[in-house]
Amino acid sequence: MRNSKFSLLLSFCILLILASCSTAETDEPVVLTVMTHDSFEISTEVVELFEQQNDVQVQFFKAGDTGSALNKAVLAGDNPLGDVFYGVDNTFLSRALDEDIFEPYDSPLLEKVDQAFILDPQHRAIPVDYADVCINYDRAYFDEENLEIPQALEDLVDPAYRGLLVVENPALSSPGLAFLLTTIGHFGDPAYLDFWSELVENDVLIVNDWETAYYSEYTLWDGQRPMVVSYSSSPSFEYIYAEAPLEEPPSASVVGPETCFRQIEFAGILKGTNSRELAEKWIDFMLSLEFQENIQLNMAVFPVRSDAALHEAFDQFMQTADPLSEVSPEEISANREYWIEQWTETVLR
Repeated sequence: MRNSKFSLLLSFCILLILASCSTAETDEPVVLTVMTHDSFEISTEVVELFEQQNDVQVQFFKAGDTGSALNKAVLAGDNPLGDVFYGVDNTFLSRALDEDIFEPYDSPLLEKVDQAFILDPQHRAIPVDYADVCINYDRAYFDEENLEIPQALEDLVDPAYRGLLVVENPALSSPGLAFLLTTIGHFGDPAYLDFWSELVENDVLIVNDWETAYYSEYTLWDGQRPMVVSYSSSPSFEYIYAEAPLEEPPSASVVGPETCFRQIEFAGILKGTNSRELAEKWIDFMLSLEFQENIQLNMAVFPVRSDAALHEAFDQFMQTADPLSEVSPEEISANREYWIEQWTETVLR
């Protein structure tokens, strides 16, 4: 009888322990991991809105610039480093699709997106935002030096602008690659290499990433170069976040014909995710008005939803080239690595 009571008591204790473990496991928050490039930013309140709506914790994994982050996503293969990848752009899109890292998802909110931004008909890569890569210049520097503003890419090789331009390495940086494509679209292949050779002779500075180019080398931020490859939205961003109110942005963009290239950024559900349903909800959330309108002031990019409101400063000061320099996705897919290799041979060796 004592053995029977002891057995019952032991069984009861085991059940209590198992129930306690089960409760502890239930209390653990579900985590959705979103892999991004280093420049990704979004307001905490917006992320919390998604977390509350879906009873989930969102974890962001910043994996380097666009090229580096994509390399990591590709190398991970069937063991993805996240559930969603955000930040691959149209300059790297073909590689992401060729490597088959995304699962298709036909988001119902795609009907709100301008069709010009949908470059993957299988909806593996979902457009989220866009911006035009242009050359920005420091207004005060050009005024103080009584120097004319360049109006065309050809102007940049003039000795008057010697040592004034900083650009990003296209092998490592998505705006750097976008600017390389700007030159290819404008000059053609192989004439773009002649232009780059002349830029080298005119003391162009090459750095690895946008953050270094903009915040370390650009005169607007105490650097030595008054021209930088950045975005047409950057001047408005400087105006919005200026320490003291301004009448106009301290910088502007060179917007002569074919001097800018439109960069579109995409998100996709990574193959192998164990949180497919939540990943779909996150993609939908990135296309929601809350996210689309918030991302403008965090990343200085524009929403792909035509019904999303633009911040008034972007409406007032935004510039872009007319026409833009264009290279088709098919041409980029076929030639990107070759063009980068040729650029590297010409500029860095």
